[in-house]
Formats: sequence, structure tokens, C-alpha cells
Amino acid sequence: MVDRHLVRLANIRRRTHLVVAVALMAPLVSLALASPALALKGEFTVFSDCPLSNPELSGCLVAKTESGEVTLNKQTVPLKNTITLQGGFIENRETGAQTFVGASDGNTLSKTPQPVPGGLAGLVKCNEITEPVAKLACELVFQNGLTGVNAVTELAAPASSIGLNEENLLTATGTALSLPVKVRLENPFLGSSCYIGSNSNPIILNLTTGTTSPPKPNEPITGKIGTFTSTEEGSILTISENTLVGNSFAAPGATGCAGLLAPVIDPLINAKIGLPAAAGHNTAILNNTLKQAGATAVREHE
Repeated sequence: MVDRHLVRLANIRRRTHLVVAVALMAPLVSLALASPALALKGEFTVFSDCPLSNPELSGCLVAKTESGEVTLNKQTVPLKNTITLQGGFIENRETGAQTFVGASDGNTLSKTPQPVPGGLAGLVKCNEITEPVAKLACELVFQNGLTGVNAVTELAAPASSIGLNEENLLTATGTALSLPVKVRLENPFLGSSCYIGSNSNPIILNLTTGTTSPPKPNEPITGKIGTFTSTEEGSILTISENTLVGNSFAAPGATGCAGLLAPVIDPLINAKIGLPAAAGHNTAILNNTLKQAGATAVREHE
């Protein structure tokens, strides 16, 4: 059965002579209670975490950010490991507005580590630390070779805070995807609470398939809608070679790094990266593949 929402997408595509695109990165679990994964059949198994228990659900989404990079002022982190965002959406039939719904098992965004170039040595120099306990702790980490640092992106708000705008995706204008995120810096020395951004002070990524208009010193960059394909019966859409970009967002400073030693370590990390960084100094480039199906079609393959 061809879903009404997919028919609408196809009609828009023919009207605009553009291809459908979307990419979702980015982040925190759904506030709803977690449910077991669905036992779906065939190609529909990719939607096993779609929140079909929600009777208002219009469609299911699985988006994979497979490459790209994120730059926070002086620090660029290549996206080498695939980040998966999954869940569904509710569409307002009158306005076309969409509300994102988190994955049924709560795993809306995979907490995928991305290696930070330069590791801990690129963020903290032990010989720059004057506080004795902090300096000793830093030196012990280096002596044991535990110097790798990963950056893990997490949602900084409920899944419903993710903003989707399909018309902007199709026309490559305005914000197609909005993500409130925070980034955890992961290393034994930095501890488990070292974050750039927080729930109360998130990084807001407003991403587009079109061309950005950032404040200086950043220059405009352009995304890409990508390639639109569907299964023979039109039940599943795949959008590949999609690029979402944004370079107008601000980034707050790092906090909570090295636990009780944070008053010493936070300023060192912020100085190395150049945080907090105002809008115009930061950039996100996300290369993605999306699979989408109508909720009705997915339910038929349980």
C-alpha cells in the first residue's frame, strides 16, 4: 500500500523538479517509556524502533550520518563513525508541520564516539597545569597511554524538540533540520561529565540543504538535497548523498571536565578550542542517508 505521505512527497518532487532529502543527527532519548523493538519483515526491519504504539504517528524515519565534520572554532572533528537517528513523526494534515517522535526503545540517537584529532595532548598540556593534584593526574594518564579523546553528540532536549521542515528540505531554503545538542568529551582523565553545551545551554544546529548566511568571519556554504529512490511499490523512500550544513550557530564553553579538577581543567580546554565561540566561528557539515516509510505501511509488515 502506498502511504499518503509518500504520495505527497512524490508530488512535491515533480512540482519542484527537486529530490527529497533529510538528515537527522544528532541526540537524548525520548521521554516516553521504552518499548521492545518491533519484529518487522524484509526491508522494513530497518524501522524496528519506530514508535508505532503512538496512534497519531504518520511515518517512520531512520537517518544515518555517515561522514562530514564539525568545527568548533579552533577544533575540527571528522565524523568517521556512523551516527544513527531513528524514530518517527506526526504530520499536521492541515499545515504539513511535523513533530518528531523518539524511538520506541529510547535509543533515538546512537551515542557514537568520534575520535578527536590530537587526543588529550591537543586539549590539555600537563606542563601548563600549575595545580599539583591536577598536574599529577594528567601525567598519570599520559604515562598509561590513555590519551585518546572521543566526542559524543547527545540530544540536549526531548526528541520532540527536533525540528523538521519538509518544504525547506525540498526547496533547499531555510532550516530543514534543527537539533539541540551537547557534546561529551570522553577520556578517563576528563571523567564522565565533561560537556560542551548542556540541557540548559545547548548548541542549536540549524541545518539546511541550501546556502547558509552566516555572520563573519564564516562564509556561506551550500548543502545538497541528494538522490531520491523508492521501492517498486513506493512504500519506502531512500534519500542518499544528502548534505546538511550549518555555520551560524554558537558554541558554549566546556564544563565539568576532570570532575573536582574542573576549575583548573575547563579553562585550559576552552583556551585550546577557543570556547565559548560566537556564531560565525563554528561549522557543521553532515553527509547522510535517510530511509522513510509511512506508519501504515510499516504496521502492515509486523
